[in-house]
Amino acid sequence: MSGVSLYRVSVTFGQVLVFVAFFGLWEVLVDFLGIKPVILPPPSRIAEVAWESRAILIKNTWPTFVAISLGFLTAVASGFVIAVGIAYSRVIRDLTYPFLVAAQILPKIAFAPLFLIWFGFGLTPKVVIAALIAFFPVVINTSKGLTSVDSELLQYMDSLGASTWEKFTKISLPWAMPYFFAALKISITLAIVGAVVGEFVAAGEGLGYVINASNITLDTELMFAAIICLSVLGILMFLAVVLAERLLIPSAPEGGGVQATM
Repeated sequence: MSGVSLYRVSVTFGQVLVFVAFFGLWEVLVDFLGIKPVILPPPSRIAEVAWESRAILIKNTWPTFVAISLGFLTAVASGFVIAVGIAYSRVIRDLTYPFLVAAQILPKIAFAPLFLIWFGFGLTPKVVIAALIAFFPVVINTSKGLTSVDSELLQYMDSLGASTWEKFTKISLPWAMPYFFAALKISITLAIVGAVVGEFVAAGEGLGYVINASNITLDTELMFAAIICLSVLGILMFLAVVLAERLLIPSAPEGGGVQATM
């Protein structure tokens, strides 16, 4: 086994060990301190309830996944288009950048009740909230990647008589891909937050709805089971972005590449 492979195995083992230690300590402390399950149930009980309620959790995972996916894709598409406009047009940059910053600063979660009034009860408000929260990193990182291309490469393409489209597809876009995927890793986590907030306010299904309903009925065990289910879903969607990056950019660093400017 090579040194790199051994290191990866060691890191993976260490990561698993951290989770085991965390949940083990949680289990012991809850029992030792005599904490009531309604306040903090032990992991073993949460796992038992999760299995007993698996039908409910599985049923409500799909609506959350759809809301996250649609919100994320909307954020990526709109953010990419705006980023290209900012990168290639000073007028667009000067006109839109202050508005984008102001829009990012506004607490979009506070607008959730308004989205319920505007878009009704169901999928649409969840998608809108998820997209609004998730699109800003895509705009900032992608535009930075497109504007940071080595000028000598562009000059070389000019000397070959390349068109603007050829320079974009063969130089600027590949150059910006690490920036783009770094933003996607942040955006997918933000889309999860946005979708769950939407389910708190304007949904009758989804893991966020289960969490909120469990909170009202003080069913803490089911609440934690839904939270863990949501965490697993989020991890899987994050790993899907990482896998896409590995396939499209095989040389991408394992640490996640360029960090987004927030």
